[in-house]
Amino acid sequence: MAIDLNSDMGESYGAYTIGADEEILRFVTSANVACGWHGGDPLVMRRTIQRAKELGVRVGAHPGYPDLLGFGRRGMELTRQDARDYVLYQIGALRAFGQALGVTLQHVKPHGAMYNAAVKNRELSLGIAEGVAEAREDLVLVGPPDSELIRAGQEVGVRVAREAFGDRAYDEDGTLISRKIAGSLITDPDAVAERVLALTRGIAKTITGKEIRLAADTICLHGDTPGAGTIARRVRERLEEAGITLRAMGEFVH
Repeated sequence: MAIDLNSDMGESYGAYTIGADEEILRFVTSANVACGWHGGDPLVMRRTIQRAKELGVRVGAHPGYPDLLGFGRRGMELTRQDARDYVLYQIGALRAFGQALGVTLQHVKPHGAMYNAAVKNRELSLGIAEGVAEAREDLVLVGPPDSELIRAGQEVGVRVAREAFGDRAYDEDGTLISRKIAGSLITDPDAVAERVLALTRGIAKTITGKEIRLAADTICLHGDTPGAGTIARRVRERLEEAGITLRAMGEFVH
């Protein structure tokens, strides 16, 4: 079987360094690059795409709410048209750097509060999907399994990739546990690797210890998780030991 490993990166800006991008890029197959609204800046966008190209990692846009102070993790009310144009704008900004560097964008994954809200918000999800469709590339829209975001992508005719999280705890309904709750973030490399291996079999272990079904095409490892580089290395090692093929999502999702 094939699985994609992705990570959110390029979120540093100005004098502020966020995430272990250089370490993680060596082990993932897809990079979600911030587009300057929740994190990132023009210099970081260029540098991140260039490094991903050097390492053979596929690049996607990671658009979020215009919320640099809150790192895009605060809620915001958007109309469907707002969401469409916010996403299209950010894809366009990243695409310009990709074109300058000879890199074609592979996917789009919303960030933070936008991503979480889109799980159940049909209008927001349709706006996001329409922004991806209007970018007029064969982009893959990334979202949680059985979410409004995935359904919206299918409805507007873009490719979709179902995403699971290796370093975040799940509730029994298949949603992520709030970061404000103890145990929501898993930082032990071996524990994360075990969770990722289970996810490749369609199984997620919840914070209560119960196992639920969760189909995934791509698995995210957060770049700002403590010890992220070590976690990514261990996950990659365990996947390769298990004979699981690591491939960029654009090569196998429909």
